Amino acid sequence: MAAGELRLIRRRIRSVQSTMKITRAMELIAASRIVKAEQRVQASRPYGERMAAVLGNLAAAAGGNVQHPLLEAREDVERSAVLVLCSDRGLCGAYNTNIFRLALRHIDGMDGGAHEVLALGKKAEGFFSYRGYDVSRTWEMTDQPSYARAKEVAQHAMRRYLDGELDRIDLVYTRFHSAFRQEVVAEPLLPIDPGALAEEEAARTEGTGPAVAPDTIFEPEPAVILGALVPNGVTSRIYSAALEASASEHASRRRAMKAATDNASDLIKALQLEGNKARQAAITTEILEVVGGAEALAAD
Repeated sequence: MAAGELRLIRRRIRSVQSTMKITRAMELIAASRIVKAEQRVQASRPYGERMAAVLGNLAAAAGGNVQHPLLEAREDVERSAVLVLCSDRGLCGAYNTNIFRLALRHIDGMDGGAHEVLALGKKAEGFFSYRGYDVSRTWEMTDQPSYARAKEVAQHAMRRYLDGELDRIDLVYTRFHSAFRQEVVAEPLLPIDPGALAEEEAARTEGTGPAVAPDTIFEPEPAVILGALVPNGVTSRIYSAALEASASEHASRRRAMKAATDNASDLIKALQLEGNKARQAAITTEILEVVGGAEALAAD
């Protein structure tokens, strides 16, 4: 009995050691990708911030006379959507769970009787479909999000908003602060609020940033400029969010794999201790059998 138990323990130790090699390798891969992902996030932020500042300053300088379909908020919101940025794969801890939890709360608080989900990441489709939500479109979230994919998502969202199929689109993703801190946020995507963008830029620059003077003469007209800038601004917003989501995913996967590797190491130690006890029990049993046999021979 002891010998069979010892073989079972040794088999379990080999199995856990194989799993620990995999989790350790995944931890190292995620750690190596965090650096490049963080560099991409830092490189994209200045462009996104200046694009938002230009849109806000341009609309403010025009005195509210500029009209653009993507800037006009609709009074009656009948159908809204949430663009959820998550991962394509699992093994990243609570990364997707935190995103889905906030997305569900946000959907429940949105106006309108009909809601749908746009998913950038395969994990969202199964989660929301299982709970009865309408997942109208899904895109793949790769390890290195591309601007072309962000443009495809932005064009789909803008087309549906301009066609009147959706009256409001919000964005739910994980904002990357550092390798040790990420924050799940929900932000409006469409319609764009130029006033909020201008206030955000003023707060960021503490009122010292460059602003367009109210008496500025535009060439071409502000409406023409906005017609070119607004679609680029939406695409830039989605691309920046995808980069931050990707960096957050790598950071979460590194932490999850490190925790799995540590747990596997602790389990191996516990199994080795249990195996030593089983081996000692087997040796003791064999000694007792030998001693018993010797005493029986001596008695004969």
